[in-house]
Amino acid sequence: MTPEHLHSSGAGPGPAALLAAAASLLAVVCYLLAAARLRRRGDAWPYARDLCFASGGAALAAAAVLTPPGGPFTAHMVRHLVVGMAAPLLLVLARPLTLALRALRPGRMRRVLPAAAHSRPAAWLVFPPLAALLDVGGLWVLYRTPLWAASHDRPLLQAAVHFHVLAAGLLFTFAVCRLDPVRRRWGLPWRGAALLGAGAAHAVLAKSLYAAAPYGTAFAPADLRAGALLMYYGGDLVELALAVVLAVQWYAAGGRSLARARRRLRAAAV
Repeated sequence: MTPEHLHSSGAGPGPAALLAAAASLLAVVCYLLAAARLRRRGDAWPYARDLCFASGGAALAAAAVLTPPGGPFTAHMVRHLVVGMAAPLLLVLARPLTLALRALRPGRMRRVLPAAAHSRPAAWLVFPPLAALLDVGGLWVLYRTPLWAASHDRPLLQAAVHFHVLAAGLLFTFAVCRLDPVRRRWGLPWRGAALLGAGAAHAVLAKSLYAAAPYGTAFAPADLRAGALLMYYGGDLVELALAVVLAVQWYAAGGRSLARARRRLRAAAV
């Protein structure tokens, strides 16, 4: 969970913030235990994935309980970038679904998880344009309607907003990176177009926030500009990282295609 509303009115983090941090760290512990279980039985699992997941979980926990420097809007944008963009990228790079499928013992959960991943609803949820709409479209609704201001005094609405920011960021990153097994693996054109469109919409939103504060809020002009600039350039950095993931996948796919073509030529020459 992200914004400053998770904190109590006192000096320290509130109960909701502590619960969010604890849940993030518990997820890290479960991941590391599952990875260790694979290695004990002789299966390979890169330690770099452990590092990615631990970093992502730690970033989520820190965003919940720590107050970033700067004004309130700038601090909020730091949390937005961490929870909605950077942490999801780290978590997805760790391939948690693949780990779960390999580490779970035979049983009901081992059957339910792949069935859910290969279901028709899951295939459409990871349709890259739809995932981009849910992610960046949700941010437009949050910042350019009365939703953000209305959520300040409604705990359940706050919780829904916070959950959406994280879930939509994870869904979009999952759909673009396409690292874990799902029913339909959308191709590079779909994923690249969704990344470009989401990046453009995110940048336009950041520029609009530079000019005008979210509805129903009153931030100092310097704080508003700093937060908007952070959103703009920080978003570019995460989107560049996603583009690098796509480029590596395209390069690897091209190498595999070339190797298959060479094998066919050698077979035909024999």
